[in-house]
Amino acid sequence: MIVLVLAVIGALIGGFTAYRRKGNRKDMAQYAAGFGMAFIVVGMILTVIIDRVLSGV
Repeated sequence: MIVLVLAVIGALIGGFTAYRRKGNRKDMAQYAAGFGMAFIVVGMILTVIIDRVLSGV
C-alpha cells in the first residue's frame, strides 16, 4: 500500500515539476514516470524496513 501511495505522489510531483518548467505533455509524462519509479523504489525500501522492524527480526 505504501508503494502505491508513493508512486502516485511521485507522479504528481513529477508532473507539476515539468509543468513549472514550462514542459509540454511529453515532458510531463516523462517526469511523472521518472519520479513515480523513483518513489516506488523508496516505497519498497521503506516497506522492507517497516516489515523487519515490526516482525522483530
